[in-house]
Amino acid sequence: MTAPAATKRLAGRVALVTGASRGIGRAVARRFATEGAHVILVARTVGGLEEADDEIKALGGTATLVPMDLTDFPAIDRLGAAVHQRFKRLDVLVGNAGLLGPLSPLGHIQPAVWDQVMAVNVTANWRLIRSFDPLLRASDAGRAMFVTTGAVSRRRAYWGAYVVTKAALEMLVSVYADEVAETKVRVNLINPGGTRTEMRAQAFPGEDPTMVKLPDSVTEDFVRLAEPACTMNGETVHVR
Repeated sequence: MTAPAATKRLAGRVALVTGASRGIGRAVARRFATEGAHVILVARTVGGLEEADDEIKALGGTATLVPMDLTDFPAIDRLGAAVHQRFKRLDVLVGNAGLLGPLSPLGHIQPAVWDQVMAVNVTANWRLIRSFDPLLRASDAGRAMFVTTGAVSRRRAYWGAYVVTKAALEMLVSVYADEVAETKVRVNLINPGGTRTEMRAQAFPGEDPTMVKLPDSVTEDFVRLAEPACTMNGETVHVR
């Protein structure tokens, strides 16, 4: 259901969401659109992006589709330039895309696979910050949030690639939050907890998916962090 115009919490905002073709990213993009944001959807899968766009249009929202592999780092720079040319600013950045990587002993992970997980989970988010920081600063209330995991807070054998890269992401985002502390930009982490996604099914193949919450149920905290009224900075929100 679309919120009445008077109550749309992101009315007129421009928001970019990575990993927007499925799971949490797609649910967040839909929710942002219902709250009045124009959503820039970034993902590798064209079909998934088109389906998300259809859902957003059916809800009365608008979106721009960007089929892109986030490990094509120059493409992130080109996207930043395109957003600047069209909108002159970015109000909300959601770094959601991520890879689980192999659940394997550290010594058994192939170097190319390790590099791929690091590229998507860490370096791509740094490149997003690098390209979009000026546009977030150009907003009257730039908001950035990056998706992390509770697995960072405890040792877990065989999860090395995922947990190490998410720990690096957390430090990256914390440093960025400190750097913008005296500006109008606010930067935070969000841990959605166990959510019914393809990554969750890959990590826990024997789990009953009906016992895990749906992606739509975690979107409220994303909206809260995206609102101009949000004052949190450098914090981690744990979705309950």
